[in-house]
Amino acid sequence: MSLIQNVAGTAFVAAECRAEENLESHPLYRDPIVSLFLDEESKRAADRIFVSFPQWKASVRVRTRYVDDWLDRQLQKGFRQVVVLGAGLDTRAQRKASPGVAYFEIDDGSTLAFKSTRLLENGIDPGVIYIAGDYIADDLAELLRRNGFDFSLPTHFIWEGNTAYLDASAVALVLDGIAQNLQRFSVSFDYVAQALITNETGDPETAAVVARFAAMGAPWTYGVSNIGGLAERIGAKVVDRFSIAELFRRYWPGRTPDSRIFDYYWICTLEGGRGDNS
Repeated sequence: MSLIQNVAGTAFVAAECRAEENLESHPLYRDPIVSLFLDEESKRAADRIFVSFPQWKASVRVRTRYVDDWLDRQLQKGFRQVVVLGAGLDTRAQRKASPGVAYFEIDDGSTLAFKSTRLLENGIDPGVIYIAGDYIADDLAELLRRNGFDFSLPTHFIWEGNTAYLDASAVALVLDGIAQNLQRFSVSFDYVAQALITNETGDPETAAVVARFAAMGAPWTYGVSNIGGLAERIGAKVVDRFSIAELFRRYWPGRTPDSRIFDYYWICTLEGGRGDNS
């Protein structure tokens, strides 16, 4: 049983989306681990969400491929630590295990306990340092410090499916915590345009999608109008950025994006650090 009532429901919905890619004849990625966390209960929970926004499946799948690609790239460049913020049912510590690379996942204790139990029950070493806590309220740097993290090592942060549910001060706190403490870092994260939050797109479809998420109890509360300025404020640079619509066309040539909202939903990678003089 998935015990959805004890684990953030959106984690199961995202996992159900990721799992569907395994059924494709030419999948964008392969995730042989994620199905261990899923069952009929999680499928029913996901289906309830998909009734309101079926296009979410595609957005999660292309987002997963983008983040996987950047993780592979940074591991090849010698990054030795990976931190997954609000990890949910992320499986990269297992799928992307690499000698000499330490993985850290931060999330609530029930989510991490559920993951660990399911992996161990199936004979899989999680290969990750689980950190139960709130990476905002509990201070990200302090959580990492208490769990064997080495701030001198180049580190890649994965921050997926989180920022839209936060506020400007929380996002700034996280990025400042990374930039002020790491010698060298990169962070891949997704975000929505500020125009979505302020209902200034002029498009009824996008306004309706935002309203449906709010009605489901998961309102979007934060958007970005200037990602370059956000990066510059912490001494970082934007090294990559795509809208989900652009990724859709990049990974699935010939297919048309399922929703106009993907023009307002972005994913990017920043690089920087106290030792970065470039």
